[in-house]
Amino acid sequence: MAARTAWRVGVPAVLALAGFLLATSAQTARGTDLRAERRTQLTDLIQERQQRVQADVAAVEKLRAEVDRLTTVRGADDQRVAAAQQDAGALAVPAGTVALTGPGLTVTLTDASREPGVDLPQGVSPDDLVVHQQDVQAVVNALWAGGADAVQVMDQRLLSTSAVRCVGNTLLLNGRVYSPPYEVSAVGDPQRLRTALESNPAIIVYREWVSAVGLGYRVQERATLTVPGYQGTLALEHAQPAT
Repeated sequence: MAARTAWRVGVPAVLALAGFLLATSAQTARGTDLRAERRTQLTDLIQERQQRVQADVAAVEKLRAEVDRLTTVRGADDQRVAAAQQDAGALAVPAGTVALTGPGLTVTLTDASREPGVDLPQGVSPDDLVVHQQDVQAVVNALWAGGADAVQVMDQRLLSTSAVRCVGNTLLLNGRVYSPPYEVSAVGDPQRLRTALESNPAIIVYREWVSAVGLGYRVQERATLTVPGYQGTLALEHAQPAT
């Protein structure tokens, strides 16, 4: 019963609303075709969109041209980078950043052994029985003077900025501590290296102490020797450039 009542009330209301809309459309159109006006508005909208699309296409083409230009410049930059990398590679060996293999020799320095309870010879102190910083430095300098292409102390490659220091009877190198025996290896002409060792004044004195107190000194020629590349920092951490 309620549904029928709603139907009788709702239908007239809908019809009345439809009549009102038709009357409003007629008044608004004033005898003209509303759909024609709508088509005109749609045409204008399409033209506006086409203009925007054309502007976007022009912008894209401009960007593509810029990308092509930058790509060409980048290609030139890549060539310069490749050339710089080639130059850096050529400098890597003398700079010591890559491993080097070749003939050479190894020098071993050892503290003198001391018999317990045996007095030292007159004029000899316990300090004379150990390898000192200057002894290792003398060997390194002699090898460089003999034309060594690469020098290694213990397991570390030396550079021109490397410092060999002793603390007590231990060796301090690039922040690491080593105990004797100390090995110094060099890649180069073995004969030239040996001659440089034999003619070095500091090593001549050291060898006199070898005979006097039993310090260790041994030179071994190596047919093939590999010195690793330097693994530490190449920057000067404490020294300042001169101005």
